[in-house]
Amino acid sequence: MAKNKIDALLALRSEGRFLVGRERIKLLEAVAEHSSITKAAKAAGFSYKTAWEAVNAINNLLPSPAFVTKAGGRTGGGAEVTKEGRRLITTFHRLEERLSRISTFIAEEGLEGQEEALLWTLGLRISARNVFRTEVVKVEKWSVDVEVTLRVSETHTILAIVTNDAAIDLELVPGRRVLALVKAPFVRLALPDDVPADRRNWFIGAVTHRHDAERNSEVRLDIGGGKTLTAVVPRQSIDDLAVGEGKTVAATFDANHVILAVD
Repeated sequence: MAKNKIDALLALRSEGRFLVGRERIKLLEAVAEHSSITKAAKAAGFSYKTAWEAVNAINNLLPSPAFVTKAGGRTGGGAEVTKEGRRLITTFHRLEERLSRISTFIAEEGLEGQEEALLWTLGLRISARNVFRTEVVKVEKWSVDVEVTLRVSETHTILAIVTNDAAIDLELVPGRRVLALVKAPFVRLALPDDVPADRRNWFIGAVTHRHDAERNSEVRLDIGGGKTLTAVVPRQSIDDLAVGEGKTVAATFDANHVILAVD
Protein backbone atom coordinates (compact mmCIF):
# COMPACT_ATOMS: atom_id res chain seq x y z
CA MET A 1 0.00 0.00 0.00
CA ALA A 2 1.43 3.38 -1.02
CA LYS A 3 2.12 5.84 1.71
CA ASN A 4 0.18 9.08 1.89
CA LYS A 5 2.16 12.15 1.00
CA ILE A 6 1.84 15.74 2.20
CA ASP A 7 3.53 18.44 0.14
CA ALA A 8 4.44 21.09 2.72
CA LEU A 9 5.06 24.53 1.24
CA LEU A 10 7.29 26.88 3.20
CA ALA A 11 6.64 30.63 3.18
CA LEU A 12 8.94 33.00 5.04
CA ARG A 13 7.49 36.27 6.29
CA SER A 14 9.10 39.41 7.66
CA GLU A 15 7.07 41.53 10.08
CA GLY A 16 3.90 39.81 8.85
CA ARG A 17 4.64 40.46 5.17
CA PHE A 18 5.28 37.61 2.71
CA LEU A 19 9.00 37.61 1.96
CA VAL A 20 9.89 34.51 0.03
CA GLY A 21 8.57 31.10 -1.00
CA ARG A 22 9.74 28.30 -3.23
CA GLU A 23 9.19 30.22 -6.49
CA ARG A 24 11.13 33.29 -5.36
CA ILE A 25 14.01 31.10 -4.16
CA LYS A 26 13.99 29.40 -7.56
CA LEU A 27 14.25 32.86 -9.15
CA LEU A 28 17.19 33.90 -6.95
CA GLU A 29 18.97 30.64 -7.78
CA ALA A 30 18.42 31.31 -11.49
CA VAL A 31 19.89 34.80 -11.11
CA ALA A 32 22.93 33.30 -9.37
CA GLU A 33 23.33 30.84 -12.25
CA HIS A 34 22.72 33.13 -15.22
CA SER A 35 23.83 36.54 -13.85
CA SER A 36 20.93 38.07 -15.77
CA ILE A 37 17.41 38.93 -14.64
CA THR A 38 16.07 38.35 -18.17
CA LYS A 39 17.57 34.86 -18.44
CA ALA A 40 16.69 34.05 -14.84
CA ALA A 41 13.05 35.04 -15.35
CA LYS A 42 12.81 32.79 -18.42
CA ALA A 43 14.48 29.87 -16.63
CA ALA A 44 12.25 30.22 -13.55
CA GLY A 45 9.05 30.67 -15.55
CA PHE A 46 8.49 34.31 -14.55
CA SER A 47 7.64 37.27 -16.74
CA TYR A 48 10.34 39.93 -16.74
CA LYS A 49 8.05 42.32 -14.83
CA THR A 50 7.05 39.72 -12.23
CA ALA A 51 10.69 38.75 -11.69
CA TRP A 52 11.64 42.36 -10.96
CA GLU A 53 8.72 42.78 -8.58
CA ALA A 54 9.75 39.62 -6.72
CA VAL A 55 13.40 40.54 -6.19
CA ASN A 56 12.55 44.13 -5.30
CA ALA A 57 10.05 42.93 -2.69
CA ILE A 58 12.75 40.72 -1.15
CA ASN A 59 15.28 43.58 -1.11
CA ASN A 60 12.84 45.98 0.54
CA LEU A 61 12.18 43.59 3.41
CA LEU A 62 15.76 42.46 4.09
CA PRO A 63 18.30 44.48 6.10
CA SER A 64 20.67 44.37 3.10
CA PRO A 65 19.98 43.52 -0.56
CA ALA A 66 19.73 39.92 -1.72
CA PHE A 67 20.04 41.02 -5.33
CA VAL A 68 21.96 43.79 -7.10
CA THR A 69 22.28 44.88 -10.72
CA LYS A 70 25.35 45.79 -12.71
CA ALA A 71 25.57 48.72 -15.10
CA GLY A 72 24.46 48.20 -18.65
CA GLY A 73 20.69 48.48 -18.78
CA ARG A 74 18.00 45.91 -19.37
CA THR A 75 19.78 43.99 -22.09
CA GLY A 76 23.44 44.85 -21.61
CA GLY A 77 23.66 44.74 -17.83
CA GLY A 78 23.94 41.90 -15.39
CA ALA A 79 22.56 40.80 -12.06
CA GLU A 80 24.10 39.25 -9.00
CA VAL A 81 22.87 37.49 -5.88
CA THR A 82 24.66 38.94 -2.86
CA LYS A 83 26.05 37.15 0.18
CA GLU A 84 22.79 37.99 1.98
CA GLY A 85 20.82 36.46 -0.89
CA ARG A 86 22.87 33.26 -0.89
CA ARG A 87 22.38 33.02 2.87
CA LEU A 88 18.62 33.37 2.32
CA ILE A 89 18.66 30.55 -0.26
CA THR A 90 20.63 28.25 2.05
CA THR A 91 18.42 29.03 5.05
CA PHE A 92 15.23 28.47 3.05
CA HIS A 93 16.35 25.03 1.84
CA ARG A 94 17.43 24.05 5.36
CA LEU A 95 14.02 25.03 6.77
CA GLU A 96 12.17 23.39 3.89
CA GLU A 97 14.04 20.14 4.54
CA ARG A 98 13.01 20.21 8.20
CA LEU A 99 9.39 20.97 7.26
CA SER A 100 9.48 18.07 4.81
CA ARG A 101 10.51 15.71 7.61
CA ILE A 102 7.58 16.95 9.71
CA SER A 103 5.13 16.44 6.84
CA THR A 104 6.46 12.93 6.24
CA PHE A 105 5.93 12.13 9.90
CA ILE A 106 2.35 13.41 9.74
CA ALA A 107 1.63 11.37 6.60
CA GLU A 108 2.95 8.20 8.22
CA GLU A 109 1.76 8.60 11.82
CA GLY A 110 -1.31 10.83 11.58
CA LEU A 111 -2.15 13.81 13.79
CA GLU A 112 -3.71 12.19 16.81
CA GLY A 113 -1.78 13.45 19.80
CA GLN A 114 0.67 15.27 17.50
CA GLU A 115 -1.33 18.33 16.54
CA GLU A 116 1.43 20.67 17.60
CA ALA A 117 3.65 19.24 14.86
CA LEU A 118 1.47 20.71 12.13
CA LEU A 119 2.60 24.23 11.27
CA TRP A 120 0.49 26.29 8.89
CA THR A 121 1.70 29.57 7.43
CA LEU A 122 -0.96 32.00 6.25
CA GLY A 123 0.42 34.40 3.65
CA LEU A 124 -0.74 37.99 4.04
CA ARG A 125 -1.50 39.70 0.74
CA ILE A 126 -1.94 43.45 0.47
CA SER A 127 -2.44 45.87 -2.40
CA ALA A 128 0.29 48.38 -1.52
CA ARG A 129 3.24 48.06 -3.90
CA ASN A 130 5.75 49.80 -1.62
CA VAL A 131 6.38 47.86 1.59
CA PHE A 132 9.43 48.60 3.74
CA ARG A 133 10.73 46.98 6.90
CA THR A 134 11.59 49.91 9.18
CA GLU A 135 12.55 50.86 12.70
CA VAL A 136 10.98 53.71 14.67
CA VAL A 137 13.67 56.28 15.51
CA LYS A 138 11.56 59.22 16.71
CA VAL A 139 8.00 59.78 17.94
CA GLU A 140 6.72 63.35 18.24
CA LYS A 141 3.25 63.69 19.76
CA TRP A 142 0.86 66.57 19.10
CA SER A 143 -2.63 67.25 20.34
CA VAL A 144 -4.37 65.46 17.44
CA ASP A 145 -1.79 63.30 15.73
CA VAL A 146 1.69 61.86 16.03
CA GLU A 147 4.69 62.23 13.71
CA VAL A 148 6.73 59.03 13.47
CA THR A 149 10.19 58.95 11.88
CA LEU A 150 11.13 55.55 10.50
CA ARG A 151 14.56 54.32 9.45
CA VAL A 152 14.42 52.39 6.18
CA SER A 153 18.17 52.10 5.66
CA GLU A 154 21.35 53.88 6.67
CA THR A 155 20.52 56.70 4.24
CA HIS A 156 16.72 56.72 4.07
CA THR A 157 13.97 57.65 6.52
CA ILE A 158 10.21 57.92 6.15
CA LEU A 159 7.93 60.30 8.04
CA ALA A 160 4.47 58.95 8.87
CA ILE A 161 1.58 60.74 10.55
CA VAL A 162 -0.92 58.68 12.56
CA THR A 163 -3.53 59.45 15.18
CA ASN A 164 -2.69 59.36 18.87
CA ASP A 165 -4.91 56.32 19.29
CA ALA A 166 -3.09 54.49 16.50
CA ALA A 167 0.29 55.30 18.03
CA ILE A 168 -0.87 53.81 21.34
CA ASP A 169 -2.45 50.73 19.74
CA LEU A 170 0.66 50.00 17.65
CA GLU A 171 2.97 50.72 20.61
CA LEU A 172 5.07 53.09 18.52
CA VAL A 173 8.25 53.83 20.46
CA PRO A 174 11.89 54.17 19.34
CA GLY A 175 13.30 50.77 18.45
CA ARG A 176 9.92 49.31 17.46
CA ARG A 177 9.99 47.34 14.19
CA VAL A 178 7.13 48.21 11.86
CA LEU A 179 6.15 47.83 8.23
CA ALA A 180 5.63 51.05 6.27
CA LEU A 181 3.27 50.75 3.30
CA VAL A 182 2.69 53.33 0.56
CA LYS A 183 0.35 52.70 -2.34
CA ALA A 184 1.96 53.40 -5.71
CA PRO A 185 -0.71 55.96 -6.82
CA PHE A 186 0.21 58.08 -3.77
CA VAL A 187 3.78 58.52 -5.04
CA ARG A 188 4.43 61.65 -7.12
CA LEU A 189 7.40 62.31 -9.40
CA ALA A 190 9.34 65.51 -10.05
CA LEU A 191 12.71 66.70 -11.30
CA PRO A 192 15.56 66.63 -8.77
CA ASP A 193 15.88 70.43 -9.01
CA ASP A 194 12.33 70.76 -7.68
CA VAL A 195 13.08 69.01 -4.38
CA PRO A 196 12.37 71.47 -1.53
CA ALA A 197 14.80 72.27 1.27
CA ASP A 198 12.55 70.34 3.67
CA ARG A 199 13.14 66.92 2.14
CA ARG A 200 10.84 64.80 4.26
CA ASN A 201 9.61 61.83 2.21
CA TRP A 202 11.57 62.89 -0.85
CA PHE A 203 13.75 60.29 -2.58
CA ILE A 204 16.04 60.71 -5.57
CA GLY A 205 16.78 57.70 -7.74
CA ALA A 206 17.34 56.29 -11.19
CA VAL A 207 14.44 54.93 -13.23
CA THR A 208 14.86 51.18 -13.72
CA HIS A 209 11.50 50.46 -15.31
CA ARG A 210 8.67 52.29 -17.05
CA HIS A 211 5.49 50.58 -18.21
CA ASP A 212 2.86 52.63 -20.04
CA ALA A 213 -0.88 52.07 -20.24
CA GLU A 214 -3.39 54.27 -22.00
CA ARG A 215 -3.80 56.78 -19.17
CA ASN A 216 -1.28 55.89 -16.45
CA SER A 217 2.29 54.69 -16.25
CA GLU A 218 4.12 52.58 -13.71
CA VAL A 219 7.61 53.81 -12.84
CA ARG A 220 10.11 52.03 -10.61
CA LEU A 221 13.06 53.86 -9.04
CA ASP A 222 16.27 52.54 -7.56
CA ILE A 223 16.69 54.87 -4.56
CA GLY A 224 19.89 53.26 -3.31
CA GLY A 225 20.68 50.95 -0.44
CA GLY A 226 19.00 48.08 -2.27
CA LYS A 227 15.60 49.80 -1.98
CA THR A 228 13.11 50.57 -4.72
CA LEU A 229 10.08 52.81 -4.93
CA THR A 230 7.18 52.28 -7.34
CA ALA A 231 4.88 55.04 -8.58
CA VAL A 232 1.74 54.93 -10.71
CA VAL A 233 1.25 58.37 -12.24
CA PRO A 234 -0.60 59.97 -15.17
CA ARG A 235 1.27 59.15 -18.36
CA GLN A 236 1.14 62.75 -19.56
CA SER A 237 2.92 64.00 -16.43
CA ILE A 238 5.94 61.72 -16.88
CA ASP A 239 6.00 62.42 -20.61
CA ASP A 240 6.36 66.08 -19.63
CA LEU A 241 9.27 65.11 -17.35
CA ALA A 242 10.83 62.99 -20.11
CA VAL A 243 11.01 60.05 -17.73
CA GLY A 244 12.81 57.05 -19.16
CA GLU A 245 15.00 54.20 -17.96
CA GLY A 246 18.25 55.55 -16.53
CA LYS A 247 16.91 59.06 -15.91
CA THR A 248 17.34 60.53 -12.42
CA VAL A 249 14.09 61.76 -10.92
CA ALA A 250 12.67 62.61 -7.50
CA ALA A 251 9.74 60.84 -5.84
CA THR A 252 7.64 61.95 -2.90
CA PHE A 253 4.52 61.06 -0.93
CA ASP A 254 2.56 62.63 1.93
CA ALA A 255 3.25 61.53 5.49
CA ASN A 256 -0.46 60.84 6.08
CA HIS A 257 -0.43 58.39 3.15
CA VAL A 258 1.97 56.06 4.95
CA ILE A 259 0.25 53.04 6.51
CA LEU A 260 1.96 51.37 9.46
CA ALA A 261 1.59 47.71 10.43
CA VAL A 262 2.99 45.65 13.30
CA ASP A 263 2.75 42.06 14.47
